Amino acid sequence: MEYLVLAINAMLISNLVLARFLGICPFLGVSKRLSTAVGMSLAVLFVMTMASTVTWMVYHGVLAPLHLEYLRTIAFILVIAALVQLTEMAIQKLSPVLYEALGIYLPLITTNCAILGVSIDTIEKGYSFLGMLVYAVFGSIGFGIALVLFAGIRERLELSDVPKSWEGAASSLIVAGILSLAFMGFAGLIPG
Repeated sequence: MEYLVLAINAMLISNLVLARFLGICPFLGVSKRLSTAVGMSLAVLFVMTMASTVTWMVYHGVLAPLHLEYLRTIAFILVIAALVQLTEMAIQKLSPVLYEALGIYLPLITTNCAILGVSIDTIEKGYSFLGMLVYAVFGSIGFGIALVLFAGIRERLELSDVPKSWEGAASSLIVAGILSLAFMGFAGLIPG
């Protein structure tokens, strides 16, 4: 039951993008098309899960035993950068179309504060290995849900008749705000 609550919390209640406002750059940048949003969601799922796993092991296996906890952020950034490079090379080989569609936003996963935020959160909240895995996987699924919902709405807005002053970034930011408010409704899902 504890892991189910953790999964719901990571995915809906404390959604990385819509509740904690982490990962806004790819959220706004890659959400123009549903296909790129799905591709980015899968890339973030992979990188976030792998980065959280490796950083958890680095922290508990190297940094904490050697009393080098103060190097946590630097070590985590290096791990994330290496994993993003591996992911970028894999996507380039496996799906050149997706690689082209993601463009500059794929390397930006390196600086995606959601990835680093989850890695740091799992340490600060003292999650076990399984707890960290649940938090990372469902946090990235929540990121993907937000991204796909936003991309679908943005595609529909392109076909809609909106006032000239609301086109582009204005309507995107309004929709992001409304989505964030909608996700606040999940706050009562788990009594706290």
